[in-house]
Amino acid sequence: MLIAEQLLLLLTTDEGKAESWGIQDGIGYAGAAIADLALAGRLTFSDEKDPRVRVLSSAPTGHPALDQVLERVAHKDGKKLSSLVGDGKCNPHKEVVASLARAGVIAVEPRRALGFVPERHPVLDPGPERALRERLRLVLAGGQATASEATILSLLQGLDVAPKVLGEEMGSLGKKELKARIVQVAREADAGDAGVAVAKAVEAINVAVATAVIVPIVVSSGS
Repeated sequence: MLIAEQLLLLLTTDEGKAESWGIQDGIGYAGAAIADLALAGRLTFSDEKDPRVRVLSSAPTGHPALDQVLERVAHKDGKKLSSLVGDGKCNPHKEVVASLARAGVIAVEPRRALGFVPERHPVLDPGPERALRERLRLVLAGGQATASEATILSLLQGLDVAPKVLGEEMGSLGKKELKARIVQVAREADAGDAGVAVAKAVEAINVAVATAVIVPIVVSSGS
């Protein structure tokens, strides 16, 4: 399952509503898709804190959600990561919803009341999210994380929803301890021979997402 798909499950309640209102989940989905493409060998990152994203291969992945984002990133080859996660055309939310619906994991309830009642995505098969949450619980308790798990935790931290979404999985950890553990997990992510490179990418995505989330709030409060 894609990182972007797993993120959607975590950010959506079983009834199909947003887990936490007001979050900029589009930024999170863009970051998740870019991470998926990096793990698929399509993208690489420069060594800067806010790295430039380079396309290694524009060959389709076969997944509509990722191929849409890959096409956009290829068009903006060399742009900074922070710019890409804030690019609405890098947000694969619609395609991720369709993918999970085709797999029978969620249903799609269309908008109602002239759009005042938003589209909902109630869970049909709770198994994938339960398995994901159990893996994240083990990681937060001290287990080794895969690159995918480290990325998901970093995205939740970057979106500032980790304590809310991981209320049960964080166990006895406080908010500061949870944040520290996620930072540690990102640095130690296990991705085989590409471990160091992927760990750097995960940290960069976390920073880019957090920055993209904070900047609009600062601009708004200052206007």
